[in-house]
Amino acid sequence: MQPGIALFLATLLSVHPLWAGAQAAEVTGSATLHTEASARGVLAGAQLVLPAQATGGVLYAGPLKDAPAVAQARKVPVVLFLHGSSGLGSKAIAEWQQWLGSLGIASLAPDSFALADRVTYKSPVSKAVYERIHALRSSEIGLGLAALQNLPWADTRRLVLAGTSEGAVAVARHGGSEFIGRMIFSWSCEDNYFVESPQTAVLPGQPVLNVISAADPFFSSANTWLGNPLAQGHCARAFKNHPDAGVLLLPGAPHTVLNARAARQAVRGFLLDLFGP
Repeated sequence: MQPGIALFLATLLSVHPLWAGAQAAEVTGSATLHTEASARGVLAGAQLVLPAQATGGVLYAGPLKDAPAVAQARKVPVVLFLHGSSGLGSKAIAEWQQWLGSLGIASLAPDSFALADRVTYKSPVSKAVYERIHALRSSEIGLGLAALQNLPWADTRRLVLAGTSEGAVAVARHGGSEFIGRMIFSWSCEDNYFVESPQTAVLPGQPVLNVISAADPFFSSANTWLGNPLAQGHCARAFKNHPDAGVLLLPGAPHTVLNARAARQAVRGFLLDLFGP
């Protein structure tokens, strides 16, 4: 290697630590704005679990478009859930939603991949790409809320917003007062490679639960291209003056923590306290 090239690469690594140990950027697709058609698809294909209390019979798990008619059933609390970058194909999400159903809690997970040619990526990519995705995911909160307003089983006074990883960024940034609480899974609310800035929205009096692996492969110091040597790997700093926020760190857990026993225990207590009997 020529001395000049070697010096350039050494300088690049020292100025941009994200490059050190990083994978090659990989982006496919081009769409980052929902169309009228994809907005309908986001909800039609949304993964829904209705507890027996809502159906008047047995638990329903399937797409929203195929949900049983339950006009006379009892209203139940709802978790609006934003999936991560792998979409609704994750078995962990289905298991978690059905577990919520066993507690008498409905959950609705919009399908972001209803958008044709939606951008997907293999991290790390540019922050500009991530921010376009974050804006897309934020728009899905409004779509989900609009749907819940018209569903007879949804108790819109008892709504919680939740998300994991990519979806959790939109949850952390949401500044609306439509929800009585938020759950942020597998996101650290910090400056790093994934955002231009965290933009965490702190609403006074709104309870928040953050659950993340203590060695998260993307957002803790275990990631060699995290891009923030001072990162703590969780949301405690973002909510340091927020007495209704809690952080649960799971030692040795993988990136997806939804079904870890300690995570379920924390979620159960958080939701039952919010929703009441």
